Amino acid sequence: MRVTATFVLLILIASCISFCLVEPRSTVMAQKADEMTRKLWDTAFIGPSNNRKSSKRRAYRIATPNVPVENVAPDTVVGVTIWRLRPAKRYDSGERLIVHDDEATKEWLPERISPNTKLLQGDRLRISVEAVRSGYLYVINREQYADGTLGEPYLIFPTKRTVGGNNEVAIGRLLEIPAQDDSPPFFTMRKSRPDHVAEVVSVIVTPKPLEGIEITDKAQKLPDAEVAQWEKQWGSSVGRLEMSTEGQAWTKEEKDSSTRALTASAPAPQLVFYRPSITHTEPIFVKLRLQYRK
Repeated sequence: MRVTATFVLLILIASCISFCLVEPRSTVMAQKADEMTRKLWDTAFIGPSNNRKSSKRRAYRIATPNVPVENVAPDTVVGVTIWRLRPAKRYDSGERLIVHDDEATKEWLPERISPNTKLLQGDRLRISVEAVRSGYLYVINREQYADGTLGEPYLIFPTKRTVGGNNEVAIGRLLEIPAQDDSPPFFTMRKSRPDHVAEVVSVIVTPKPLEGIEITDKAQKLPDAEVAQWEKQWGSSVGRLEMSTEGQAWTKEEKDSSTRALTASAPAPQLVFYRPSITHTEPIFVKLRLQYRK
């Protein structure tokens, strides 16, 4: 069959038109997919920039200047947000946490607080933790006393009372402690004795389950020596970035995070912990000190 020059020219023109139509669409889709990827470590937050868009996004400050922010693998960091609950008012714009008890149904508004916030007896707190890798989450609490000594370490997460004991973490998944459907869905700050000055909360993310830990239906006491060994191995040279968003209310995206993954546009965690020169196959051990007001 004979193919004329005019026919060949028409084919070339059609191919060019098709490429022009398809290529931008694929580029947009790739960009969109990248925007949907949840990333916590972004040098735009902490590095110098003259770009107006980047400087607007940069909201973290380095809280540990002695720990370098170089050589940090993006998939090793851990995000933590501390929430304090207060009774919701009619004009509040944030999402409510509905609590049912024997007397009545109450609405509480979770608000972000700084780890330096001084807390009162009776304050109701929640903690959300976000990792950017697959693994397992463990949370330990210890009382701290005025002379600096610590009480016994208790594993407060996981328990079978919270999400059935499932402590797996994944990219974009927010683990809330306690869970929204726990009863009650918050921790209540209470001093055990007059010189009880703080709660020391340790968050551990590991690539595989910790050996010897059997998940039960309540908090369990751990051996001092074992916790000390974990901290020595996985908790050295841990840095922290802080975001100035105290008072920011719980959002719908954060509330719905138990059923759907967070996207890049969702609110970032209040705190980001990092440890230079480790890989996603190594655990990380970070600590928070929640102080009581004198």
